[in-house]
Amino acid sequence: MLRWSITFLVIAIIAAVLGFGGIAGTAADIAEILFYVFIVLFVLSLIFGRRSAV
Repeated sequence: MLRWSITFLVIAIIAAVLGFGGIAGTAADIAEILFYVFIVLFVLSLIFGRRSAV
């Protein structure tokens, strides 16, 4: 998930440099959403993945 977020961020930066504002904005929005989903899943895995065997 983090890899996809970084990929879309790179696409957004390249599109912005080349002057494609709409594509850059969309790619940046997608990267931001994927990053937030990654953070939520990461925190959930930290919380629920630490169960000890009884």
